Amino acid sequence: MKSTRQCSRTSCSRPAAATLTYVYADSTVVVGQLAADAEPHSYDLCSHHADRFSAPRGWDVVHIHQDFVDAGPTPDDLDALARAVREAGRPRAPQQPPAPLASEPRRGHLRVVSGDA
Repeated sequence: MKSTRQCSRTSCSRPAAATLTYVYADSTVVVGQLAADAEPHSYDLCSHHADRFSAPRGWDVVHIHQDFVDAGPTPDDLDALARAVREAGRPRAPQQPPAPLASEPRRGHLRVVSGDA
């Protein structure tokens, strides 16, 4: 099951729909399709924040035009989650410790003897 990344904006819990990347050498901000993997120097934004993003003064913004669609869970994701929950709730048979082999020393047969003996 794929995990859904969240918007990088503080206090936003919406799912990410776009990726924002700064190109410092060109003073440009690129807002485009959600990257396949989270990158350390880019930011994931929900569709609400991707549409309303503004760049720092003097910077150019490049919007790669697309309809930013929130990537909510798919039917496959929900099915996998349901199977995982059922598996976690299934009772498990208690595991018996293996019987000691005859060649292993017995445990618990020692006793404390005082130094006076």
